[in-house]
Amino acid sequence: MERVYNFSPGPSQLPLPVLEKAQKEMLCYQDTGMSVMEMSHRSKMYTDIYDQTVATLRELMSIPDTYDVLFLQGGATQQFSAVPLNLMVHRKADYLDTGNFAHLAAEEAKRYGEVNVVASTRDEVYTYIPDLATVQFSEDADYVHITQNNTIYGTRFVELPETRAPLVCDASSMILSEKMDVTRYGAIYAGAQKNIGPSGLCLLIVRKDLLGQAMDICPKLLNWEVQSKAGSMYNTPNTWGIYLAGLTFSWLKELGGVEAIEKVNLEKAELLYGFLDESQLFKPTAQKKYRSRMNVTFVTGDAEKDAAFVKAAAAEGLVNLKGHRSVGGMRASIYNAMPMEGVQKLVAFMKKFEAENK
Repeated sequence: MERVYNFSPGPSQLPLPVLEKAQKEMLCYQDTGMSVMEMSHRSKMYTDIYDQTVATLRELMSIPDTYDVLFLQGGATQQFSAVPLNLMVHRKADYLDTGNFAHLAAEEAKRYGEVNVVASTRDEVYTYIPDLATVQFSEDADYVHITQNNTIYGTRFVELPETRAPLVCDASSMILSEKMDVTRYGAIYAGAQKNIGPSGLCLLIVRKDLLGQAMDICPKLLNWEVQSKAGSMYNTPNTWGIYLAGLTFSWLKELGGVEAIEKVNLEKAELLYGFLDESQLFKPTAQKKYRSRMNVTFVTGDAEKDAAFVKAAAAEGLVNLKGHRSVGGMRASIYNAMPMEGVQKLVAFMKKFEAENK
């Protein structure tokens, strides 16, 4: 069977060259005589893989030496707890509630201190990002938390808030898809299963001066300082996931880096949104100014027709277009690994479906 175009929001499509290289090295990595999955995480053969992975990411994102790079487990959701446990020194933080995962992060942080939801678009189904010029941040907040791209509802921050406190960002569904000035953030975390690699891995980029202030109740595995001192290896890390992340980083570097892929991502998004804006059947759901480049959400206005479209698209090799269960409709996740050809095929099929369902 031929490979399909997988528009899943995560775990998502991986770059074909990455899968092919992993397949080639599955049984024997270089001249080691073993698979990466069989290596001791403390062996030189594996630490070389780890060090190269970190170095390539630092190059791609221009990460300064004043920041640490960690590969953790538990996905981004575990960081909903780790963030307040590590940073809520005075037990107070500001959160912007701009989507389901932003909301869940804020709810989890309430277990450890006072959470001030400084802005929310929940009452309008998260179809936009609040006007940051009107947001009043707390003078005594330990940090400000944002989810920079809304995976479920298809919105994104088009600018960052200016904050006194360190800015903490869940970048799961947009990391490495566009340039980020790392120095604007205190910490960036991201689940791997969208633009980095397989699920079960979480990337954390944290300013080193923010380490060492975790709560006494913070579990060791969630303590960023503990993980930093151990080089992400306090316990056995997700060795295979880190290896695949390294292959993805190298693939992206060969393409020309983040700047190059951002141009491609803009072209893909413009093609799909351009069709949606002209369509008489399909309608985008996010407000135009705040549309995500990674997760394009749309509907026909008829649930039965939505379901028929998803089914017919799958038959054409365009899979996982069903919207999140909480909102319905459709969602096309067009992460870095989705080639332009996939979006072109999707638009062509949507035109055909529209012509047959007027």
